[in-house]
Amino acid sequence: MVSNAPDGAGAAEIAVSTPNLTSPSNALMTARNVSMFYGDKRAINDVTLDIARNQVLAMIGASGCGKSTFLRCLNRMNDTIPGTRVEGTITLDGKNIYDAEQDVAQLRARVGIVFQKPTPFPQSIYDNVAYGPRIHGLAHARSDLDEVVHTSLARAGLWDEVKDRLSQSGTSLSGGQQQRLCIARTIAVNPEVILMDEPTSALDPIASAKIEDLIDELRANYAIVIVTHNMQQAARVSQATAYFHMGDLVEVGPTDLLFTNPRQKLTEDYITGRIG
Repeated sequence: MVSNAPDGAGAAEIAVSTPNLTSPSNALMTARNVSMFYGDKRAINDVTLDIARNQVLAMIGASGCGKSTFLRCLNRMNDTIPGTRVEGTITLDGKNIYDAEQDVAQLRARVGIVFQKPTPFPQSIYDNVAYGPRIHGLAHARSDLDEVVHTSLARAGLWDEVKDRLSQSGTSLSGGQQQRLCIARTIAVNPEVILMDEPTSALDPIASAKIEDLIDELRANYAIVIVTHNMQQAARVSQATAYFHMGDLVEVGPTDLLFTNPRQKLTEDYITGRIG
């Protein structure tokens, strides 16, 4: 497949190699020929890839290359920006998430997102985690809600650190703890996919390492897509990697092969530092 860089006439053509990473039985989400526009400006161009169950897919590339924009297409966060539109097809369990009958709130429960900067609500630690199950009606009795909060904080590796201060504000935690709280809040509504947009870029190395360990543990139960500017992090946490350049998906494949034997020269130039 050959696609043009998005900014119009004179842009160099980019040879794109995007084989399916997974068999159809293992692909939880699929993107086919997805383009996204801010008004008349094309931000991503004809992206095709699969997101597999129990796998971390890392998306790498220079700032402004379209990786975060594509990530937000996966749970329709771009809908909140006036003048945007998406072409192509994105499916979750075989159903197009952009169909008119799609309940967007329900979609975002199934496809949760963790942002670059920790965003705890100005509420107690308990209420941060309980918020989603309450509004989605997932826990009716207080004992059920207690169990969801306990389980979610434990899965996020935070329970032992906060179990004696659940009534304290989520904003009183350290940066790394706040990010794990946001992950607990995301998994409390039983998502199928977790999107992470540079989740460690605002954290120190120790907190970042804890988040990376957590990502590895969580993939046993979720499909995870992580946008990262840190290629070493992508190599550590992911099983598949997709390289974006100027809105194009240049190459996607198993992480170990993409970093050691990339098929495209653009990919090689990026991972070796010849282009930023």
